[in-house]
Amino acid sequence: MLPEKQPNVIIVMTDDQGYANLSCMGHPILKTPHVDQLFAESVRLADYHVDPTCAPTRAAMMTGRYSDRTGVWHTVLGRHQMRLRETTMAEVFKDSGYRTGIFGKWHLGDLFPFRPQDRGFDETLIHSGGGVGQGPDYWGNDYFDDTYQVNGEWKQFKGFCTDVFFDQSLDFMQGCIEDEQPFLTWVTTNAPHGPFYAPERNFERFRGYEHEGERLEDETAGYYGMIENIDENLGKLVAFLKEQGVYDDTILVFTSDNGPVTEQGIQIYNAQLRGGKCEVWDGGHLVPFFMSWPNGGLSGGRDVAPATAHFDLLPTLIELCGLKDPQVEFDGKSLVPLLRDSEEEWEPRSFVVESQRVYHPEKYRLFAVVEDGWRLVGQEELYDIEKDRGQRNDVSRSYPERVVSMKATYEAFWEDVSKDHHIVSLPVVGRAEANPVCLQSHDWTSEGFWNQPHILRPFDQEETPIGKWVMDVAESGWYQISFRRWPAEADEAIVDAYVGQAADVCEARLRFRDEELKSEILPDTLEVTFRIRIDQGEFELDAIFCDRSGESVISPFYAYVCREDGREMDGWQTREGLGLPQAEWPVVHGRDPSVESTFAR
Repeated sequence: MLPEKQPNVIIVMTDDQGYANLSCMGHPILKTPHVDQLFAESVRLADYHVDPTCAPTRAAMMTGRYSDRTGVWHTVLGRHQMRLRETTMAEVFKDSGYRTGIFGKWHLGDLFPFRPQDRGFDETLIHSGGGVGQGPDYWGNDYFDDTYQVNGEWKQFKGFCTDVFFDQSLDFMQGCIEDEQPFLTWVTTNAPHGPFYAPERNFERFRGYEHEGERLEDETAGYYGMIENIDENLGKLVAFLKEQGVYDDTILVFTSDNGPVTEQGIQIYNAQLRGGKCEVWDGGHLVPFFMSWPNGGLSGGRDVAPATAHFDLLPTLIELCGLKDPQVEFDGKSLVPLLRDSEEEWEPRSFVVESQRVYHPEKYRLFAVVEDGWRLVGQEELYDIEKDRGQRNDVSRSYPERVVSMKATYEAFWEDVSKDHHIVSLPVVGRAEANPVCLQSHDWTSEGFWNQPHILRPFDQEETPIGKWVMDVAESGWYQISFRRWPAEADEAIVDAYVGQAADVCEARLRFRDEELKSEILPDTLEVTFRIRIDQGEFELDAIFCDRSGESVISPFYAYVCREDGREMDGWQTREGLGLPQAEWPVVHGRDPSVESTFAR
């Protein structure tokens, strides 16, 4: 049955919060009264599963399909860029007359044509990469007074990142309400992803806090402070909706993208769940999911028991909102029978959770099969969840037939999705919609240099700081490619220590088509620019900075690729030429950014 009035839809998704880090989920320290109130008024999916890491979860939620099928099984290496053949939730809602906006974390591609504005969002305010302060993000962003991309342009904001994302989403929704246009709003916080910074008012409550005789470390205090700040903002969001008179006509979802971080010094309460982020026990992929829609009958506080998943969200919203059928073959299914308390209409099923995190997926690598009351972890571990929620007692020998049947679910899944593992989603250069394009080491086809601290101190990393890019050249022609160690907004020399480590290099080399171009690096050289002709199609960009002996020392971390259009191009890649706001680096708010501080400011 179609709704009399199309509801607004708001999805609030936190980052690395996991299952138990809310007071309504039993946390002994945290106080989250606004989330608790939503919990009390919502229909709750009690056995709701996502992927164990962030980009794959987002891909599945956006498409209603297995993340592996969308080409997103990692968070870097270009394997976070969602295939262009996929239809996104934003496109589906937009096609049915909704205005669409995202505020916070996207993480499904920073480069054209994978950006949110390329995938159906009308309004975008995002940090780049998988977290604030990662390599593709604006240089020096540190959660406070940061610079974010607004519809593709950099703009600086005042305040803590979570506050900014919620405040800007309210402005977007205010405009939609005034125009009497329904909206889809994603508020996807960076918090409580590390590094663990929180506003002083939130951090201070946990500074030196003792629980059961154990003092909280500052990392945990920052993590908890970020969560309570999210709660404050959710309260502000709900108050706004009620003031505007649209709360009852709004579907409001609260969830998290994966399990909590169990490393980095965090003292985690995990409600007896085993594992955390990146792992395939329930602690890595079981997360809260609350949905409220008073005028749609989704209220009152009720738990839904059957196992559900992230790829069910889009089919569910299509049915609830009466959206046009996008003619997509979903892996998920509409949860409306469960939400309407009609479990007799629900046919139980099993599905797969993976944690690949490699360039080329590997069969049997870190997977679980989820079924009502049961989990198969890997090929041999079987757990009876009703009796053993913490997954400590492997019962595979007692139920060999169940192991066989659940493993068959995985075999069918793998045979299906692996057919397209050869497809690589490449950033496109040479198109007017994005010219120049800034490639960053986050997008290398080799591991290791996805974060700004990696770039600051590359020689401290286990991996060698050498990598390559592969790109799709849209149009044959002359291109200028400028290689930098530091991004354009930093305007620092290649060899400089800056606030990190110096590089003893004196020459840049570009290899392509069996040729090698060379250019000298002087002490004050900010960048080295090569002008080459490139043919349309796939192109490997291989550049290196060498020392006096000709040995490779380090790859450029940034490459600005621009197709010429007859203009004089000298200097286009400077901060002013790119229209970038002035950076406050190298000292941001009095903190040495080479130090992984965990203290709030």
